[in-house]
Amino acid sequence: MLPIQLICVGKLKEKFYQDACAEYIKRLSPHCKLEVIEVPEAKLSQSPSLGEITLALEKEAEGIRKKMAPNASIVALCIEGRQRSSEELAQLLLTWEQNSAKNLVFLIGGSNGLHPSLKAEAWVQLSMSPMTFPHHLARVMLLEQLYRAFKINEGSPYHK
Repeated sequence: MLPIQLICVGKLKEKFYQDACAEYIKRLSPHCKLEVIEVPEAKLSQSPSLGEITLALEKEAEGIRKKMAPNASIVALCIEGRQRSSEELAQLLLTWEQNSAKNLVFLIGGSNGLHPSLKAEAWVQLSMSPMTFPHHLARVMLLEQLYRAFKINEGSPYHK
């Protein structure tokens, strides 16, 4: 069973996001060994300077690295990443499974994204869309897409 870590900056507070994530985590349980980890989002002033944002991203990156499995194959969700279809994501998961990926880690940054060093270390940079979404919604979207990818790979009619 493919082990997957989903490391997210920020805590889900809204019940509707919590419920949606819980549903997809439950659906994913027969397909992978999923661990969802939240790291604190750094506090910023009302109108942060670029320097403050940079320091916040460094602090968040440090928190992410402390939670990340060793020798991780990182997938960074970021605006500059490549958009992929559900079928392409399913194919990537098959590739990781067949190559006995031990530590597949998806990263979702906070409202200011991910530190550039994390993006640079990523095996894949993934963009969900050119549109902007709340990072908490991105978590729900990623979990659904992971579930869809596993269903595509098993030939299920879930993906139409």
